[in-house]
Amino acid sequence: MSHDGIAPRAVLRSVAFLTAGMLTVPVLAGCGSEDPAGEPLAGADTAGADRSDIADGGTLRWAVDTVPDTLNTFQADADTTTARIAEAVLPSMYRTDERGRAVRNADYLASAEVVDTEPKQVVVYRLAQQAVWSDGREIGAADFAAQWRALSGKDTAYWTARNAGYDRIEKVERGKNDLEVKVTFGRPYGDWKSLFSPLYPKEVMGTPDSFNDGARKKLKVTAGPFTVDKVDTKEDEVVLARNPRWWGDPAKLQKIVLRAVPHDKRVSALSDGTLDLAEIDPEAARRITVAALPQEGNTPLMGPEADRSAADALRSWAVANGSDEDAADEEVSARKKLRKKAEKYARQQKALGGFEVRKSLEPAYTQLALNGAEGPLSDERVRRAVARALDREDIAGTVLKPLGLPAEPVGSHLALSGQAAYADSSGALGKPDAKEARALLSDAGWVPGGPVEEEKKDTKKDEGEEAAGSEADKEGKEDTKGSGGSEDSDDGDDGTYIVGEDDGKNHGTGDGKAPHDSGTGTGQLKQGGAPAGAYAPKGTAAPARADTAPVAKDGKALVLRFVLPSGPGSKTLETVAGRIAAMLEKIGIRTDISTVDDDSYFKDHIASGDFDLALYSWPATAFPATDARPVYSKPVPAADGSLNVEQNWTRVGTDQVDQLFDQAIATLDDSERRDLIRKADSRIWAAAGSIPLYQRPQLVAARKNLANAGAFGFATPVYEDMGFLKKSAQGPEGSPASKKGGSGS
Repeated sequence: MSHDGIAPRAVLRSVAFLTAGMLTVPVLAGCGSEDPAGEPLAGADTAGADRSDIADGGTLRWAVDTVPDTLNTFQADADTTTARIAEAVLPSMYRTDERGRAVRNADYLASAEVVDTEPKQVVVYRLAQQAVWSDGREIGAADFAAQWRALSGKDTAYWTARNAGYDRIEKVERGKNDLEVKVTFGRPYGDWKSLFSPLYPKEVMGTPDSFNDGARKKLKVTAGPFTVDKVDTKEDEVVLARNPRWWGDPAKLQKIVLRAVPHDKRVSALSDGTLDLAEIDPEAARRITVAALPQEGNTPLMGPEADRSAADALRSWAVANGSDEDAADEEVSARKKLRKKAEKYARQQKALGGFEVRKSLEPAYTQLALNGAEGPLSDERVRRAVARALDREDIAGTVLKPLGLPAEPVGSHLALSGQAAYADSSGALGKPDAKEARALLSDAGWVPGGPVEEEKKDTKKDEGEEAAGSEADKEGKEDTKGSGGSEDSDDGDDGTYIVGEDDGKNHGTGDGKAPHDSGTGTGQLKQGGAPAGAYAPKGTAAPARADTAPVAKDGKALVLRFVLPSGPGSKTLETVAGRIAAMLEKIGIRTDISTVDDDSYFKDHIASGDFDLALYSWPATAFPATDARPVYSKPVPAADGSLNVEQNWTRVGTDQVDQLFDQAIATLDDSERRDLIRKADSRIWAAAGSIPLYQRPQLVAARKNLANAGAFGFATPVYEDMGFLKKSAQGPEGSPASKKGGSGS
């Protein structure tokens, strides 16, 4: 799970999360400069090469986060590796192009069209004539019908995680011949292109037992350029082998090994030769970039004799200068360990010279989530004040500029720049304006410098324990971070480490995703929820700068609990949280930043509503009417009295937004559906339940001679085109002599 956070929506539509790759298609008509959808902020970076330049054979070792618990993408425990495998071994009627839009997959589908709308919507699929399963059977209506029955939601014996769209189908039947499949809908469904991607064989979908258990650890029948050779949980890898029955362009690679490697171990795995391709964090990207630079001079590693000579000299100096022999020996031992680490680092750097960093932007964005279920943020005025206090351009720049990526803030909850439904609707909320933000707080009853009741101290604690910002709080620095972030700190730092900037301090590293990001300075911020003295005794007059004084209401200061994950990949989230905390402080809102265990972040905090502010991400899909509705729909009471929030973790929704989604899902007119999606997005902005910040960076380390693989951006990977360059096609550094299509960032 990536806590810059994709996982929740990936369960609903896991394929949508991994629709990334290189697919060359014409630019769609009607997407000129006047189109608010615009162009993608960054293209794919995959070292594109012609198939004729790629050698036949070889094994690609590709880092993934997990060996999946299931190979069935429609089950609740499916993950991103499940989706990646499905892309390589199963049919998809539609895939995603470099603009994040659905396009027909000609390997499986000759055509598909709506042939009737009255009295009911009817879609006819005409399958590619050569499309067969790996056992030789033709792909046909029986497979479509089995998948519909399994995912319709009518038979609860099927343990399905998502049914959207399939629940609108009335029947699936054979058309005029074996190559035609006729699908009749009981209710109109505009996102019909989202269905049957991936398509599983009837052997998997035909019965509840085969659906629930048959495809968890193996897929006996497939229909892609690769097949599942084995799932090896002991070796933490999944092996995909070239499919001899594949009718399209034959796969260049003989095998693809998807190897589960933690993000903090990937640099070592790359340098020791056990990986060829891996998504990495910014610190790793910087190491690889430095390793690829020409080195001035040559400083050989010192050998054992030199080590002993240096150690003897160091010990003699230490004893002569007053250190006892034991202390001198400890110092020598420490220096030896340090030297070994340096030598290991140097060896890794030399090996990393064979790699390059390919970068783009993921089809996902990071947002600030505001919990509107209870507390101060249940008041829309307070949520809007928080939103108006944010400088989203500054936040995007903090994360993306040091990586050399476009740093524009995201303007939509439902699509990203370049996608058909995209339009910047942030104007519905208003531009950043601290004065307006303070006015909203005042209207909600939060008064700058207002009286604050002193909290009763726990008599069981030491009498010397101080209030927020005390030394006792500072001792818990690694667990809780307050919002202080004063611009007048002792060292002149504003309390935030800029990603990719080396100021000589030990800030730690992260990775390039949302969830996987870099650099933090929040440890510089004062602890305990507010700087010392921020909670003035009752009756204390407002300070001279009342416009930035802490606001209070009914004797309580406005302090928001800001929850972050603590695991690898959380560093950029901490950086962003520090920026946000400083911005909120300027309008009188204090934050109590705390980190929680990675594994419990979503389950115990986000999904359960135990937060005020949080950072996580959502993927952008080609079908926002279907995929985004459960994320922004209005929570409703369930039969047992609980609140059914679906995936709307902010608990903020409106009837109008729901109605717009329902209309968009039901319309078959593409232009009308886009307009409805954009209207829904404007209403979501106005409700201020979540604030999109930036599109997530995608950083991938790739062996220099590996072509057609890397940072895929929006597009679905073309697995059969991946491979290693022939020597004749390699440039002086091993990379393609000339990069083609999908090579720019």
